[in-house]
Amino acid sequence: MKGEKKYKRFSSMPVISKFYGIVIRMLIVRPFVAHFHAFYENCELIVGIAPLRVIQGDAPRRVRAMVIEWAAQHQQELQEAWNRLGRAQPPLPIQPLR
Repeated sequence: MKGEKKYKRFSSMPVISKFYGIVIRMLIVRPFVAHFHAFYENCELIVGIAPLRVIQGDAPRRVRAMVIEWAAQHQQELQEAWNRLGRAQPPLPIQPLR
């Protein structure tokens, strides 16, 4: 049952990017600031878009650094993805970290 809840949660969170085993997903939740979720193995980070910062979660230092580097390169696209979700439109894919 727990696994089913987790699957439903992920299935409602569109994937917007993938790189180095990190999966970036976004789900709009009205009372919260614009943010995205970064998943790596069994770790999850919730990252605010403006200002760009880790709000919650834990991951290896290198993963955190790559997620923040990627988000800094694509901050405007992340904000637009959040805005699209707010209009009930799917977010556009965002290029991975290079």
